Amino acid sequence: MRILISNDDGIFARGINTLASVLSELGEVTVVAPDRNRSGASNSLTLDYPLRIREEGERRVSVEGTPTDCVHFALNEWLAYRPDVVVAGVNHGANLGDDVLYSGTVAAATEGHFLGVPAIAVSLVGDTHFETAAQVVKQILQNMQTRPLPTNKILNVNVPDVPMNELGDWQVTRLGARHRAENMVKGVDPRGKPLYWLGPPGACQDAGPGTDFYAIEQRCVSITPLQVDLTAHDSLGAIREWIHQEKN
Repeated sequence: MRILISNDDGIFARGINTLASVLSELGEVTVVAPDRNRSGASNSLTLDYPLRIREEGERRVSVEGTPTDCVHFALNEWLAYRPDVVVAGVNHGANLGDDVLYSGTVAAATEGHFLGVPAIAVSLVGDTHFETAAQVVKQILQNMQTRPLPTNKILNVNVPDVPMNELGDWQVTRLGARHRAENMVKGVDPRGKPLYWLGPPGACQDAGPGTDFYAIEQRCVSITPLQVDLTAHDSLGAIREWIHQEKN
């Protein structure tokens, strides 16, 4: 296989390097990732200045940009071929429920999907057993070699932070939801000017059976298919009727 790997924690993060090492057993791995931590970058592109890159080793490139920049650059410029899959991760921490809207990891996978390549985002719900998450992805890719994905969707994979032999079943899940985020944390800089930190994410709100939150709670792998069409198709008829009434 030819595998493109990116992330949002930066090219030197433990998660991406563990993933690259494990997936190299399946074929040729190319790593194109941000030169620093860009967590929370979502699907942002750098439009106001050019991208600077640095070769960090054989088939390893750091980009002074966002995760989306990295995958866009790799597929539209750096690689002379179309890879078999784009894998984003292993993210340092969960990407569950609402997190996917802000996640640079999911955004990197989304950009691969936009550009016509099957894509997977993988996150470790913790900061210890990155090897477990990497091995889960390896198994998914081995399955894809013999049985291609049945739908053209992005796979958002979250893995409990446990050794491989303590991992539960794999569950296909839907996104859960959190309560609203907690209040921002106000501080003062050395010059006496106010500054603000984003508050902690909200606690789980929709986290029952069938959700990604619930699967992780049960020490199971959560696999959620994601789509990028944000159209509320079930509301089209109601909105048409509403517009028609307004015009009359």
